[in-house]
Amino acid sequence: MSVANKRATVYLDPVLHKALRLQAVETSRSVSDLINDAVRNELAQDTDDLAAFEQRRSEPAMEFGEFVKGLRRDGIL
Repeated sequence: MSVANKRATVYLDPVLHKALRLQAVETSRSVSDLINDAVRNELAQDTDDLAAFEQRRSEPAMEFGEFVKGLRRDGIL
């Protein structure tokens, strides 16, 4: 099943836009394709992070202050 693309307005920093256009020319790809790939990669990283959180859900929580004290006690800080 083919899904129609959706149009969106995105405001880019001018320097990033120039770099993106240059990369599109270098790779013979459209700016839209590059942006879609970047968004896909970012979302994939989020799903990886969520999976890691789920795997570690049963681990006991540790307070930051206690963690830092342990680093100092172990001579790391």
